[in-house]
Amino acid sequence: MDRQVVSLVLGRLGLALITILIVSFVVFAATEMLPGDVAQILLGQAATEEAVAGLRMAMHLDDPAILRFLRWLAGLAQGDLGTSYANNMRIAELIGARLANTLALAAVTTIVAVPVALFLGITTAMYQGRLYDRTVNTLVVGIISVPEFMIATLAVLVFAVWLRWLPALSFASDVSGLLDVLRAYAMPVITLAVVISAQMIRMTRAAVIETLKMPYTEMALLKGASRPRIVLRHALPNAIGPIVNAVALSLSYLVGGVIIVETIFNYPGIAKLMVDAVATRDLPLIQTCAMIFCLSYLVLITAADIVAILSNPRLRK
Repeated sequence: MDRQVVSLVLGRLGLALITILIVSFVVFAATEMLPGDVAQILLGQAATEEAVAGLRMAMHLDDPAILRFLRWLAGLAQGDLGTSYANNMRIAELIGARLANTLALAAVTTIVAVPVALFLGITTAMYQGRLYDRTVNTLVVGIISVPEFMIATLAVLVFAVWLRWLPALSFASDVSGLLDVLRAYAMPVITLAVVISAQMIRMTRAAVIETLKMPYTEMALLKGASRPRIVLRHALPNAIGPIVNAVALSLSYLVGGVIIVETIFNYPGIAKLMVDAVATRDLPLIQTCAMIFCLSYLVLITAADIVAILSNPRLRK
């Protein structure tokens, strides 16, 4: 690995670090602007002003915002996520199992969605303009035009109400066998996989078609090579960078999409925990969950950039 590549990779990592600092400030500022007094909410409307003032002082809510931000940021840097306002539990303990559930949902969705999307994206580029390509593209555009909550609602209507194959709610903790696992994850995975696959198919198809326009692929075609051979042997290896970016961008949608899906299906993940924390104005928990989502998105995008740099020499210039 030459110095130019190392410099580019370090530059991407430095940019990611700066982005994390900016995002942390935005997350803290956004949660601070939530309406309502945390101390008043915790004590109830019947609490006296003296009790509310005492709790605010004990929780350091009267400290300047910049001081509380720096204290929170220093805690994050040391791995200290703080304590939940609502139940006085350490946030690291509170989100442990929930984060594992969300990661499991994301992993299952990735295993299902990525192979299907790559296959459809590559094959539609391989048979560009034919009936198969037009049919898949029509379906993909239709799916992209529908929001994920509508897809989730349709999934419940079809699989839970009409066919009665799957439960309308997902209980990831109530599993004792393979069938229970499938039933627990089927509805949220179907919803997320359909949404992210549609975006991934379009971007993968565009990346392969763009590579097929290169002179070396046209030369292979003039020499009599079949279109599948041209795609698999010549175009695909040179489209790895754009395809990895397509996969990363699509998977990063899980960061936002999982919030809606976990809420609709009552899935016990970190997104559902964050929604509940907003209802109780549990600021440290909201901030931690938001930072986890932002970091997940940033890691995916940064990894895709680094892979693109390593796989495509032209990007090094």
